Amino acid sequence: MVTSLIPPPRASIWLYSTTIFLAAFLLFQVQPILAKLILPWFGGAAGVWLVSLAFFQLTYLLGNLYAHILTRRGALRFSSRCHALFLVASIFLLPIVPSPFWQPQPNQEPIWRILGLLAATIGAPFLLLSATSPLLQTWHSIGRDRPRPYRLYALSNLASLAALLSYPTLVEPAISTQHQALIWSVAYGVFVAICLPVAWQAPAFALPRLERPRKIRAQPGITLLWLSLAASASALLVCLTNYISQNIAAIPLLWIVPLALYLLTLILCFEGHSWYRRALFLPLFPIALAAMAWLQSPRFEGAAPRLLIPIFLAGLFLSCLVCHGELAALKPPPELLTHFYLALSAGGAVGGLFAAVMAPQVFRGLYEFPWTLAACVLSVWIVLRQKPPGFDDQPTFLTRSLAATIALVLLAVIFQTARAQSRQTLLTVRNFYGVLRVNILRSGAVRPAVTQLRNGTVVHGEEILDQRRSDVPTTYYGEHSGIGIALLFARQSGNIRVGVIGLGVGTLARYAQPGDHYIFYEINPQVVDLATNLFDFLRRSEGQVEIIPGDARLSLHRQPNQNFDLLVIDAFSGDAIPVHLLTREAFELYFRHLKPNGTLAIHVTNRSLNLPPVVGAVAAAVGARAVEITNSEDEPNAVYESTWMLIDRASNPNPTVSNLVADRISLPPGTSVKMPNQTEVRAWTDNYSNLLGILNW
Repeated sequence: MVTSLIPPPRASIWLYSTTIFLAAFLLFQVQPILAKLILPWFGGAAGVWLVSLAFFQLTYLLGNLYAHILTRRGALRFSSRCHALFLVASIFLLPIVPSPFWQPQPNQEPIWRILGLLAATIGAPFLLLSATSPLLQTWHSIGRDRPRPYRLYALSNLASLAALLSYPTLVEPAISTQHQALIWSVAYGVFVAICLPVAWQAPAFALPRLERPRKIRAQPGITLLWLSLAASASALLVCLTNYISQNIAAIPLLWIVPLALYLLTLILCFEGHSWYRRALFLPLFPIALAAMAWLQSPRFEGAAPRLLIPIFLAGLFLSCLVCHGELAALKPPPELLTHFYLALSAGGAVGGLFAAVMAPQVFRGLYEFPWTLAACVLSVWIVLRQKPPGFDDQPTFLTRSLAATIALVLLAVIFQTARAQSRQTLLTVRNFYGVLRVNILRSGAVRPAVTQLRNGTVVHGEEILDQRRSDVPTTYYGEHSGIGIALLFARQSGNIRVGVIGLGVGTLARYAQPGDHYIFYEINPQVVDLATNLFDFLRRSEGQVEIIPGDARLSLHRQPNQNFDLLVIDAFSGDAIPVHLLTREAFELYFRHLKPNGTLAIHVTNRSLNLPPVVGAVAAAVGARAVEITNSEDEPNAVYESTWMLIDRASNPNPTVSNLVADRISLPPGTSVKMPNQTEVRAWTDNYSNLLGILNW
């Protein structure tokens, strides 16, 4: 016997849609807010975002598990009331401001600190937001004729995409980070206020239930297919983002584009009239995977980012579209809604944790990327081979054979790439902060042979192999560079005390003379090991050299006044100085550790960001002045073109900076000086920064 239902009022449908949209929007808006808040504590490393993403995926899984248990184990009235009580309780965890307790200590593994911090700060609200969409879709679909809950799933992904795109374009440029967290907390309170009546009235809208003649269960094989397809797409997203950021172009905010494409494929596949067509996209799928695998070979290391990035992004879009399209075709009836979402979120969490947490512990290089490509092929091949119900067009034997062949080829590419990299690399090490490679580069027509330390596309230093010239300062630190000039003139008054944020291979220690004291601040312990054991700049330095581990800003905050003659900011995460080292509060800390007429030197060489206006604006905000120095390339001495900024207090000027401003120093050929334009950007603070506004388009 079936009990008939009176359809709920149309207003309730709009209320369900609004609640789901707001929950998904808040889910994706809080992720960049929290990542940006904690980024300064962990050195501005790209790994902070990847570990945060893995945490959010894991919590999303727990939210779906909570929704599944709530809808399968209890009556509708009980589940809705229970959820309402949890929502009210979560209000007392606001606002979402991280506690200083979670700040890392020197040489401490950052991954577990980040996971613990996020769990304590946002764990419960994020879990409840994650559960909102599957819970409301289940409540909305119970007892209805021709229910279409998956359109609400597409709506939630649309909200996620809107949150993701609005953050760098609207939120970050206009609102300080602390205010972002407070506004989000208020918005969460509004969400709770809207969701409470939905949860409280759910039984009235949906009861009584249909009496089912049989209990529907998901087959284990189908559940594994759901999980494997979701895991493959999620792992591919994280791996590709990490690979592009480290090996192609370390462009800030670039992670937004792959994530936006990932969400777009979910929207297209679950919108209701799926845009995924096997006949069109399956033939393109192996081509996309093969192209991404081929482009990872060493022959493309020097290829232009404008060529590589679009190909990788197109490959990600096609691969995720196929994985999510196959998922959409396998979606179950509404009775198994939460079971389906639980499998999807479990797959997403497994893929994210593999790429962001496990891979850095297991692989020396970024080998998880080709492994993930092979997993994508394998997952789709299993679907093609099993021929599960729900497909109008079944693949031919040729198609299945081709998929299996591609999987084997991709596995071969993994080992071939690893062999090729090992032949040209002296040593490869990896940790939370990235992959470090020590390469031996042969001499060119005029360029000498060097030992090079590299992190993806960023060179952290080189040492000339010829023992007669091994102490020559190279790369960005040549004698005609801004930092070379600053150190030369600083020593004219006697012994000096120098602080350096960012060790590299220790090139600046070459400038130390007897009686000088150089203190290096370095967050990555592996950089310290390599600079000490494989390069000679530190060992052959004539001055006293000290290395302090941990984030430089936290270390300086804990130390008494260091009374530096010169403080050098040369810490690079990817291809740019971490944002928290370029804020007004950071500059005030730097000047606290400088002598009254000391100099602050900042390395601003960058292909992606126009940093001089930011430095000039922040310097003006703290009552300082800045001068910009650029030197030309010097191949015979392995010196790169570089740009440095020298800064002093306007109230107590430094003689070197004053002479440079007044053009009273005769500069070597190829070196130029100019004053930065301070009106182009707003001065950055710990609560405000705008990377989008200084991108070199």
